[in-house]
Amino acid sequence: MTPSAPVPLAASGAGQLLPVTPVLGVVTAVLLLAAVAVAGRGLLGHGRAVARAGLRAVVQLAAVAAVISWVVASLWWSALFVLLMFTVAVRTAGRRMTPGPGWVWAAAPIGAGVLPVLALLLAVGLLPLKGLSVIPVAGILIGGGLTATSLAGRRALDELRQRRGEVEAALALGFEERDARLEICRTAAATSLVPALDQTRTVGLVTLPGAFVGMLLGGASPVQAGAVQLFVLIGLLAVESVAVVVVLELVGRGLVTADAGQGGHGVG
Repeated sequence: MTPSAPVPLAASGAGQLLPVTPVLGVVTAVLLLAAVAVAGRGLLGHGRAVARAGLRAVVQLAAVAAVISWVVASLWWSALFVLLMFTVAVRTAGRRMTPGPGWVWAAAPIGAGVLPVLALLLAVGLLPLKGLSVIPVAGILIGGGLTATSLAGRRALDELRQRRGEVEAALALGFEERDARLEICRTAAATSLVPALDQTRTVGLVTLPGAFVGMLLGGASPVQAGAVQLFVLIGLLAVESVAVVVVLELVGRGLVTADAGQGGHGVG
């Protein structure tokens, strides 16, 4: 992308990345149908999931669009909205990790990653104590924590299941249960950081992320947009790194296992 590329976007009328017209709705519907068809015909096992995800996105974004201007006007309502985002993220990530009651432990990695970053931003005054500022920043960080938690948990538990014999061998050699599990699953879980690492390494070369483009369209200078986007990327790396470490600790201690009935023992 050439340095002059953002100019036509900002000048394309009303500061919009894409014009919101009926054509946009039709094209979005066609793309969703195409995604469902490809997933189904390709035997990926997620055809219905793609359809449900797309339809849920429509309903949820419509609801958010209807209430967001009202919510951001009150700090208390904004805080409740952030709590709702956190709760949904915990359930989504937890259910991705395990079918058992241990899914509630997903609150630990997401909270451990997100809360310190938000607290730091508020404490030093970089993040104004206003709903219009807190909600989008919290949403970005919670989304990163959700992704890292679900990926790390799923990959760690899958690795333990596939290499159960190696875990038992480590136990026979005198390893503690926690250490035996971590010895086997740590590397697999750590790969959940790869998407965030790739996005940070290639920013500006392969993609221009949403925060950067959004600020440009809103009238910010390229330097301001770049500074905010850099913070978002580094903040996400911090959140996701903490989340992965906490997930590994939960899996290592047997608090999260792949079994529906979780007793906190065994190798998962």
